[in-house]
Amino acid sequence: MAFLATVAHLIAYQDSGETYLPALLMAHPLGMSHAVWDEVCDQLHGHYRCVRWDLPGHGSSGVATEDLSIALLANDALALADALDIEGFSFIGTSIGGVIGQHLCQIAPQRLEQVWLTNTGAVIGTKKAWAERADNVRRLGLTEMAEAITPRWFSQSYVEQNPEVLQGWQVQLSRNDNESYAKLCEALAQVDNRDNLVGYAGMVALLGGAQDVSTPPATLKVLQTAFTTATLTILEEVGHVPSVEASQQLVDYMQRNVERTSVGETGIGYEQGLKQRKRILGEAHVAKASKNANTLDSPFQQFITRTAWGELWGDSSLTVQQRSMITTAILAALGRDGELGLHLRTAKRLGINENQLRQVLMHVSIYGGVPAANHAFSMAKDNGWGDALL
Repeated sequence: MAFLATVAHLIAYQDSGETYLPALLMAHPLGMSHAVWDEVCDQLHGHYRCVRWDLPGHGSSGVATEDLSIALLANDALALADALDIEGFSFIGTSIGGVIGQHLCQIAPQRLEQVWLTNTGAVIGTKKAWAERADNVRRLGLTEMAEAITPRWFSQSYVEQNPEVLQGWQVQLSRNDNESYAKLCEALAQVDNRDNLVGYAGMVALLGGAQDVSTPPATLKVLQTAFTTATLTILEEVGHVPSVEASQQLVDYMQRNVERTSVGETGIGYEQGLKQRKRILGEAHVAKASKNANTLDSPFQQFITRTAWGELWGDSSLTVQQRSMITTAILAALGRDGELGLHLRTAKRLGINENQLRQVLMHVSIYGGVPAANHAFSMAKDNGWGDALL
């Protein structure tokens, strides 16, 4: 857990720290906390740098001292990205988190890569209903209201099978700050994005639950029409918070790249491959390779950028760490010293540890030959692996 003081709030956040991966900002629903993303982040390890935070007065974040607006919450997200030196990022948000994402589409479209908005709407509920909710929270408190609110988050079948999850989130809701929650209700009452999103040119993937009573499929269909280009998927037997109730389904959905529905179907463009190549090898190496290219090998550089880095390394079936170990083993077995040196350094950059590299090269010794493994061990030490024995 880490903290950031923005202009308006003290934000508690968690960053997986995988700076070599594409960043993914994750915004949680009203009344919950960044913990709704725990299982999703576990499954996305090695694919995304997951950055999630708590809304004002939720989880471990500071309380709201002034009135809240969606614009203020979106600026909190941008401030967090700036503090972590993240320029471009993907975004996923549920409920009010999805509303924050809609505002980012309006104020910072150039920074957004893939956008997933789940269980949300261009308009959610009515001004009257939100005003009543805010008034009740101030009068009764969230501890009193938790038992009535939390069943709306999940499908009936999920609650029947997992009663302890419902009880746990009731405890979480009751611990949130009443006034901050009320202010967020009032912020949602002012949201109407039906005419504000048509200018967003990027791809947006919308996801909902067929059993969601808070933002039913009809609400998402209205949001879909507000965008120029947006897809909509409804999960059967799922309620308002798929990251908790159906995390595997949600991850599978996210892993189907919105720019390519299946491997090899439409191919990967040069720019997308170049972005992945820079993330893995580092911008300095890629800049040097590009600078040294001439009329002879420039088409080759473009070819490997599209295929090796875009198609292969960009596919989510394996993590980048898994691909790094596979690549290192193949290069060691074949004795491709030039590329092996590069990928030994890259493996360290990607968080491969000494024990893992040792096993990779020992695997080479059995299936590729002891001399090849012995040579690779020597090269690894030349590239900074291992410590001197005392």
